[in-house]
Amino acid sequence: MSKRLHLAVATILLLLASAVMPVWAQDNASAPAAAAVEKASEAVSTAVEKTTEAVKPAVEKASEAVSTAVEKTTEAVKPAAEKASEAASTAVEKTTEAVKPAAEKASEAASAAAQKASDAVAPAAQAPKAAATGSKLQQAIAKAPVGTEKGQIDPSKPAGFLGIAGAPQVNIILALIWAIWVGWIFSTVGAFGGVMAGVGHMTVFGLGAYAKTFKTTAPELNKNVTDSIRASNQFLVGLSALITSINYGKMGRLVLPLALALGLGSLLGAWGSATLTAGKVSFSQYQGWFGLFVLGLGCFLFWDTSAAGQAKKSKAKEAAKAFEAAVKAQKTGGAPAPTGVKILGMSLGKVDFTFCGVQFSFNPLLPIIGGVVISAVAAFLGVGGGFLLVPFLTAISQLPMYLAAGTSALAVLISMITSILTLMTKGTTIDWALIGTEMVGVAIGSIVGPYTSKYFSDTWLKRLFIVLAFYVGIDYVLRGFFDIRMFG
Repeated sequence: MSKRLHLAVATILLLLASAVMPVWAQDNASAPAAAAVEKASEAVSTAVEKTTEAVKPAVEKASEAVSTAVEKTTEAVKPAAEKASEAASTAVEKTTEAVKPAAEKASEAASAAAQKASDAVAPAAQAPKAAATGSKLQQAIAKAPVGTEKGQIDPSKPAGFLGIAGAPQVNIILALIWAIWVGWIFSTVGAFGGVMAGVGHMTVFGLGAYAKTFKTTAPELNKNVTDSIRASNQFLVGLSALITSINYGKMGRLVLPLALALGLGSLLGAWGSATLTAGKVSFSQYQGWFGLFVLGLGCFLFWDTSAAGQAKKSKAKEAAKAFEAAVKAQKTGGAPAPTGVKILGMSLGKVDFTFCGVQFSFNPLLPIIGGVVISAVAAFLGVGGGFLLVPFLTAISQLPMYLAAGTSALAVLISMITSILTLMTKGTTIDWALIGTEMVGVAIGSIVGPYTSKYFSDTWLKRLFIVLAFYVGIDYVLRGFFDIRMFG
């Protein structure tokens, strides 16, 4: 096929040369020469066509031969390619199997290294919390979240209660006035001073609402502030109890044996209660139980002033009337001052005494047991306990309110000292600036109270007590246990 193709091409070139050469030799040839050229050109074209026709079958056969050769080559190579592919796959698998153990070991080594790194980082991550030192309050503040929302500490705000940034700042004048009221109500009624102190700290000064915001975000801070409120209440009542005890003692309106028996029980009860509850009571729990006990007290006093309750208080009524008559006579006619308490006799099973000519008696064991129970409840609530001691005294010995106030004050003083010291040894923080201001007001109210109480009737004082008990009790039960603000 190659020889034929070469022969055809050579023939075409020879024809072209024989046709073109005469033209190049004669530039100005005549017309006959042109005709000869045209004939030659036609002859060349005819020769080319014939040559093409002659060559075409040979070219097609050559093309078919090439295709056949390619197909045969592919068929011949295919098994070898497949074998090469299989060999490559086998080699890859063998390589993978060989590398796999090393890879697994490397992975295990990396995991171990990561674990070690994590263990090394963990203590560093916990370091800020562990580094919190100082008082329990400072540690609780360090653990509280920082921010501007409720339940967070905002360092940019000025320090308030207990020196906490953003805490309520109590108005000094308001604190002084409220403390005067606390001292007066306690020294006049012999009770409710701690309750009023608690109302002031929790509601009037806004400390309760502030503590409540940390219920979920910083529980330790919530409980620490709650304990501080409890101790603050007891500081005020303790001072009022001290002043009241001295004043009533001078006026002969304090039954010392009864107060000491109550004080002995109060010492045990206050210590046990403060020890068991310090740092464990949230503000909501405290407020709810506070209200519940005060509400129960109001209900008891409501019954106590009813006809059924008064029927059992003949001696107390007799003494109260005698005392009020003596005061009236002294004011109008210059009669001698009312007769004070006179102890007639004491034994382990019975103590006898008189007041304004009316004789009373009691079993010393009862006030000791009552002192344990009442002071335990009072220490848990962070109050003096006078609101329970007064009705207890009128129940076991039928004391009139004029004697119950002074007698309960001495027992409260013993209970307060015990409870405050116990809370402070447990890490409770005191806001001394606020307490100092309030104690001045309490001193004023406590001095005035005993001199004004004789101008109020026994019944009127108890009714005032009942109104306050129902108001505080209902409001705090709803707020503490149900988060409902009934009175704003």
